[in-house]
Amino acid sequence: MDLAGRVAAITGGSSGIGLACATHLAREGVAVVLGARRVSRLEATARQIRDAGGRAAVVPMDVTREADVEALVSTATREFGRLDIMVCNAGFGYYGPIDETPPEVMRRMMDVNYMGTFYGARAALPIFRRQNSGHLIFISSIVGRRGIPLMGAYTATKAAQAGLAESLRAEFAGGPVHVTCVYPISTPTEFVDSMARDFGHRIGGLGPKQSVDDVARAIVRCVRRPRPELYPKAIARGLTVLNALTPRFTDWFVRRYGRRRDAL
Repeated sequence: MDLAGRVAAITGGSSGIGLACATHLAREGVAVVLGARRVSRLEATARQIRDAGGRAAVVPMDVTREADVEALVSTATREFGRLDIMVCNAGFGYYGPIDETPPEVMRRMMDVNYMGTFYGARAALPIFRRQNSGHLIFISSIVGRRGIPLMGAYTATKAAQAGLAESLRAEFAGGPVHVTCVYPISTPTEFVDSMARDFGHRIGGLGPKQSVDDVARAIVRCVRRPRPELYPKAIARGLTVLNALTPRFTDWFVRRYGRRRDAL
């Protein structure tokens, strides 16, 4: 697919993977509409894209409000005439045992991570149906395919995204609307810093990592040649295979080589 002239809407576009996706897509000629709560960061990113010759618009929004997500999508069609790519990226995490996970945190995480994705799909799909084309991209996590210790709450929201993607793929199978679920591994972003700020602990551990640019480059390739599942770090797919073959061994493996929680 030639990306020049395409239009993408991105939730969580002020930092991390969302910001990297906006930058890399804009370099390919895609007009990007960035949505997040931190307006100053959105505007700074949009200025950088425009200064580099790209096209960008911003929408202050909260993905837990359906009207805000609809406004993001309507801005894309109003400003740029169409919508080709919907990147549902906004999310946050919590690290700790289920019996120490505050219910209000679980509800908020489900609202942001899953309902924000659900609202994004609901807003974009009517446009995709009318255009007879479009690409939904859900930024999940490798833990959405294989849970790890002390991330049960976060894992549940990411698995919910994966389940939604699978159902939608079946609905549109063989047609011009594509659905991709992305499964990054540990990626240095504000994700860890926000847990330290909001919950008073930092997480660390072993295992491979990847940069936000690695993820964004993989997503650009996927937009060019859509695929149902995207593992930006190819080795991560092996964990899902291992889990299907030997789940008990995989339990030990992720416990042994998983993350740890350190108090600040």
